[in-house]
Amino acid sequence: MKTHYSVAIVGGGQAGLSMSYCLEERGIDCIIFEKNQIGYSWRSLRWDSFCLVTPNWQCTLPGYTYPGNDPHGFMQRDQIVQYIQDYAQSFNPLIKEGVEVQRLHRPDSKRYTLETSIGEFTCDAVVIATGGYHRPKIPALSERLSVQIKQIHSSEYKNPESLPDGAILIVGTGQSGCQIAEDLHLAGKPVHLCVGGAPRSPRKYRGKDVVDWLDKMGYYNLSIDQHPDKHKVRTKTNHYVTGRGGGREIDLRHFATEGMKLYGHLVDIEGDRLQFRDNLKENLDAADAVAESIKRTIDDFIEKHNISAPIETPYQPVWEPKTEVLQLNYRDANINTVIWCTGYTSNYEWIEMPIFDGKGYPGHDRGITSVSGLYFLGLPWLYTWGSGRFSGIARDATYLANHIASTQQTFNPSYTGLIEQAALGS
Repeated sequence: MKTHYSVAIVGGGQAGLSMSYCLEERGIDCIIFEKNQIGYSWRSLRWDSFCLVTPNWQCTLPGYTYPGNDPHGFMQRDQIVQYIQDYAQSFNPLIKEGVEVQRLHRPDSKRYTLETSIGEFTCDAVVIATGGYHRPKIPALSERLSVQIKQIHSSEYKNPESLPDGAILIVGTGQSGCQIAEDLHLAGKPVHLCVGGAPRSPRKYRGKDVVDWLDKMGYYNLSIDQHPDKHKVRTKTNHYVTGRGGGREIDLRHFATEGMKLYGHLVDIEGDRLQFRDNLKENLDAADAVAESIKRTIDDFIEKHNISAPIETPYQPVWEPKTEVLQLNYRDANINTVIWCTGYTSNYEWIEMPIFDGKGYPGHDRGITSVSGLYFLGLPWLYTWGSGRFSGIARDATYLANHIASTQQTFNPSYTGLIEQAALGS
């Protein structure tokens, strides 16, 4: 069995597959190690009704754009899995599924060693394409809940029918928290929602999906270095919105008018009592302010370029909390399930390289680290907004492949020939 490759790619999701495609296109031999199976995170760590929040036309993997007939729709979970599987089948990369990379180190200055669940491999360069969401993050105060309460992380939620009878407490209002709250609410389940500081996004505005407007405005080409908040944007919570039902906004105030119970941050649990911060109104107002600021930015663009677009009525809140509820007895409220929609932490403990910033984030410039031959791909805002999504992977993978090719010609003499052929044909 061959055990040395020019490039090893860790992670077989859309990022790892894209990297393999771009390397193979340049004549560089590579292998992918995937701990589970292609499309695992989409298939196994998403709920049944999950769908994209960005339109299908943004699915532009290298050599494989969205092939369906609904470019402005939003693929559902199983369609996303199929899209990724079809992409892999379109060029058949060398991939070892069910193989975990347990240790990455470089015993000398020439080669990297990967210790895997099927043995040791070496390579000249490594691309880490495992994303940044590895370990479910659950607050320590979860330990104070009764053992009779079913507790799950958002990655474990599947559907309303899978939960015990009774009410559900959802902690967190990022994309997962809001969409799961909607899923349960539409199923008629009593939902108690702890509202955090996540921003809200409009879905459609002045005749177009907001994503279409932002694309026209060049937002998706904005690099991390050009971003006005570049030091924080990588760790900011995503705006909540949904692609469900053809795409619509999520307005938590509207849910409240239909019976959903809203609270501020969950700050403590004492006995049977949940304690909340007095910031529900503050968080709702802040989320609305972000949505309205996006609209104003679009308005300015429309006016500047003299674009004909319908005028929309300004947003008016449909609900306000009369008083802030600061305590709730979860037994009295018949809460039998808690879903922690509190995000993830990264885990790069297996990478034995001095490249991290002290907070677990790898230092890099467009995915290129300070250690020769070590790269990252698929991280949120690695270079642009789309770097951690389907829309920006192609640009980043192409950039890294070109860089790797320029440093690895000595290992792949055939690549020089490919360059010469391309030059002759240009």
